Amino acid sequence: MVFTLLEEFHNNVAYDQHIASYLELMKVPYTGCNPRGLILARGKDLSKTLVHHRRIAAPAFAVFPMRRKVKRPTRLALPLIVKSLNMDGSFGISQASIVDTDEKLAERVAFIHERVESAAIAEQFIEGRELYVGVLGNNRLRVLPIWELKFGSMGGRRSRHIATEKAKHDTDYQEKVGIVDGPAKDLAPEVTARIQRAAKRIYRALGLDGYARIDFRLAADGTPYFIEANPNPEIAKSQEFATAAQHAGLKYPDLLQRILALGISRAKAGVSLG
Repeated sequence: MVFTLLEEFHNNVAYDQHIASYLELMKVPYTGCNPRGLILARGKDLSKTLVHHRRIAAPAFAVFPMRRKVKRPTRLALPLIVKSLNMDGSFGISQASIVDTDEKLAERVAFIHERVESAAIAEQFIEGRELYVGVLGNNRLRVLPIWELKFGSMGGRRSRHIATEKAKHDTDYQEKVGIVDGPAKDLAPEVTARIQRAAKRIYRALGLDGYARIDFRLAADGTPYFIEANPNPEIAKSQEFATAAQHAGLKYPDLLQRILALGISRAKAGVSLG
């Protein structure tokens, strides 16, 4: 049994699905998501398109390939948030990622192309709460409690509350401005139910299994917008997936055992989604 925590191979994040495929070819059981789910979730454009067809709200977007002129489609209204098309972990995201003019859009797309070395995606910026939903399972799914990234005093009044690279990974900065994660409070029961249903539908639409985290932005009108799916989320004991599981009564050793059991179960079934 291989417990996979692979983030990249040969310094390329897109190769994770190939390792899962290799393990399947070798008939070695492994934990985490199957190759097809890894591929479908990797591209933020493809995952949003598939989810949109399931009638789940997702931000409008446009993709800007490398070495192409940047021209904003008229249907895509400002402000926008500009990201790498396929990198995760908030890589390349800062306050400058939110743009409100075509000039700033072109500048930020160029930054992603040159510094991150990937195609860029510009999405409708959703002002609202940052919510994460962990899902466990192959066929029968367990949805973990809705978790929220709370931004504290991040950036003062002028800054937008977004999960920047610094907000995600700089522990000194987190402590300084009061960035914490924890159970999402004050959600109406119908909103909670809607988000949990959407998380399950997204998980199935993208062919995910094992475990994954589904990220949403909750707009002021109560609409949860699908942002992205992470089929290989951080599962360290201190991170939101594990702490949400703990909050649901699933202790850390039991969570790891459950992840192992799901990998073994998939192998015994003898049918891969990949």
